[in-house]
Amino acid sequence: MRRFLPDTFTILLVCTVVLASIFPASGTFASWFGVATDIAIALLFFLHGARLSRDVVIAGLLHWRLHLVILLTTFGIFPILGLTVGFIPDSILPQPLYLGILFLCVLPSTVQSSIAFTSMAGGNVPAAICSASASNIFGMFLTPLLVGLLFSVGGHGGFSFDALEQILLQLLAPFVVGQILQPWIGEWIRSKKKILMPVDRGSILMVVYLAFSTAVVEGLWHTFSIADIAAVIVADMVLLALVLVLTMYGSRWLGFNKADEITITFCGSKKSLASGVPMANVIFAGQSIGAIVLPLMLFHQIQLMVCAVIAQKYAAAAARRASEEELEEAASPA
Repeated sequence: MRRFLPDTFTILLVCTVVLASIFPASGTFASWFGVATDIAIALLFFLHGARLSRDVVIAGLLHWRLHLVILLTTFGIFPILGLTVGFIPDSILPQPLYLGILFLCVLPSTVQSSIAFTSMAGGNVPAAICSASASNIFGMFLTPLLVGLLFSVGGHGGFSFDALEQILLQLLAPFVVGQILQPWIGEWIRSKKKILMPVDRGSILMVVYLAFSTAVVEGLWHTFSIADIAAVIVADMVLLALVLVLTMYGSRWLGFNKADEITITFCGSKKSLASGVPMANVIFAGQSIGAIVLPLMLFHQIQLMVCAVIAQKYAAAAARRASEEELEEAASPA
């Protein structure tokens, strides 16, 4: 039963939304809080760069077929499925929330949870580390490009070089600096994971608070009903289910072994809240992004619950296979 309960970070996200709904940031405080948020996000991506070992990257790059499948799923299949959601009438799924779903479909994969679930299920962990990290690096370029392409196709705006420039300056530049300093500080940062975790989660909570503060001031909760939120949840669940089926059975059809299948399933089906919220803050600067990030926040919790169950099933199946092999060996004549 516990696996269906929200994790601590999800509870903090909900509390942050409630806080923004009751005490939204506005005026001078909102301006200064926005500056502090930008600094926190830059620090977040600096730490991501400093943590990523180059040895892991080099080792993982050798498994290019697996990485190609994951990247095509993340930045190809997901966006196509996102476009199909646009056929749902506005009366069921309001356009601002649909744009949020379309945005989550062009985001990179998660890093921490993809690796954690791959490890739990007995998958190819080195490949998962490389693939999830590569997804986030490529996402800094591909996500704004795909937002411009898909949103312009739907008549919701086009590509903005300013948004790409801001992502390169605010997200990629700190990441590159972290990678440059990685040989000297990487080991120390990886060893201080628990101490530095507040930077990871705190920066995301800051962006969520600022985003929902702006949205609340502009009447977010008066705009959408419970039925609208329910429609987003259903759409998120259907998207996740389709991608899980495609990655799981598609990897088998392509001839990958069980460990690689697990890696493709978990890395290909995830969407990163840690990268998505800061990107939304940059790409949609000057706009209310509360409705944009809401589908992503809901998808975040859904993917954690569903993938936890799948990881446990993979692990149980592996344990059964190991037990059967031991019995066969014991029964075979010496």
